Amino acid sequence: MGMEFLPDRPIYQQLVEHIIGEVIRGAIAPGEKLPSVREYALEVGVNANTMQRVYKELEQLGVTETKRGQGSFASQDKRKLQEIRENLKSQLVESFMKKAESYGFTAEEMARFLEGRGE
Repeated sequence: MGMEFLPDRPIYQQLVEHIIGEVIRGAIAPGEKLPSVREYALEVGVNANTMQRVYKELEQLGVTETKRGQGSFASQDKRKLQEIRENLKSQLVESFMKKAESYGFTAEEMARFLEGRGE
């Protein structure tokens, strides 16, 4: 199958972000077992060492938990997952606002525009 990767960012970072997205939106349920490093590497078309780095990073971030001899599982710590979700939301808004401000838009102008989209 494989994934499409952007050439301007490290593949492992893109995979970390992809899996975090799946976990926080519920596509991977809390406590769900992730594929083995080798299985996932084959599935997305990357080296197993890259996937090992991804799994290590996810564990350090608290997105996954490794159970010795059983594999990696999505975290069941709802507080930690909510914290990750809030941090991601903050990063996205900050990045969006920097870009908007570089074009001369104000935060108030962008907020009014976004509020109007729901109508």
